[in-house]
Amino acid sequence: MAIFPFDIHAVEREARTGVLRTPRGDIRTPAFMPVGTAGTVKGVYMDQVRQAGADIILGNTYHLMLRPGAERVARLGGLHKFGGWTGPILTDSGGFQVWSLSKLRKMTEEGVTFQSHLDGSKHMLSPERSIEIQADLLGADISMQLDECTDFPVSYDKAAQSMELSLRWGQRSLQAFGERQNQTLFAIVQGSNYPELRRMSAEASIKESTEGGYGGFAIGGLAVGEGHAAMCETLSFTTPHLPKDRPRYLMGVGKPIDIVEAVYRGVDMFDCVIPTRSGRHGQVWTDSGPYNIKRAEFAEDESPLDASITCAASQDYTKAYIHHLIRSNELLGAMVLSWHNIAYFEDLMGRIRASIASGTFESFVRDFRANWSQPTT
Repeated sequence: MAIFPFDIHAVEREARTGVLRTPRGDIRTPAFMPVGTAGTVKGVYMDQVRQAGADIILGNTYHLMLRPGAERVARLGGLHKFGGWTGPILTDSGGFQVWSLSKLRKMTEEGVTFQSHLDGSKHMLSPERSIEIQADLLGADISMQLDECTDFPVSYDKAAQSMELSLRWGQRSLQAFGERQNQTLFAIVQGSNYPELRRMSAEASIKESTEGGYGGFAIGGLAVGEGHAAMCETLSFTTPHLPKDRPRYLMGVGKPIDIVEAVYRGVDMFDCVIPTRSGRHGQVWTDSGPYNIKRAEFAEDESPLDASITCAASQDYTKAYIHHLIRSNELLGAMVLSWHNIAYFEDLMGRIRASIASGTFESFVRDFRANWSQPTT
């Protein structure tokens, strides 16, 4: 398979900034990937996502295989053409969504049998089927191995069994992926919050990643209830075991403080639904955390959402107007806030990259921690 070139331009302690070069475009790292669950970043046009600064988006295997169906997407030209996004796309394997629907699934060595949350129909997701959907039918630039997202909290023995199953599924995912010129596959490191299991998972995945192996390494099984401090601790003892010349992707994270702390520990890529989900509920993201635009104090506030961000959503609408839209359940309110929140997250990534490049990331982290006013537990 293709191993996309990963050029690291600057390093400060464990943090690094660079470029992951794909056939469909460069991804500046550290990178935040807006989530396009069903082939759309909810409430935002694709050109707005690009203008906000995103180089890559995430597509969701589980939801797309159920509706409209992966085969239909393939017949319509693949996910890039279907959704109108010309840049790189990373797809998740479907494993997390199946895990989150625990009452509707049955796990075996072969894969996962589950019921659709839409109509109750039964489906089988194996490593081979996941790769077929992601790489062949959706046409993802970066596919993920099928893994089992380990429960939390969990005993050492159960975490070990889950991690070992993910390793076996990773081997099968690699075999199914085969030789591809313009697509790559990422491994997923599991092991809950146990240092020894994380080390074993990383080392076994690296061993598989010889010539033609994994193009990157993801850290899964975090942001599932363990809390901010435990997440940071797990990253601190996991990233040192991952290759320095491949991108590191923390799946499903997260809040700005989580991202900053993860970059500090050597992570390069992130995804999360927070920007658009928050936007639909009236939350505006800032360096100190989110605030709710529905609060009465904003009813006559004529200032923009954030004049420092070069985005129309951030600069051209007053807080009073957005307050009115959200309180009136107008669709435009959710759309503007979602657009702004994506622009904020991408602006944050730009500032992180710039601070690493200039050798000032340590002070950036210190100031960000001091300014953050939300609970981190």
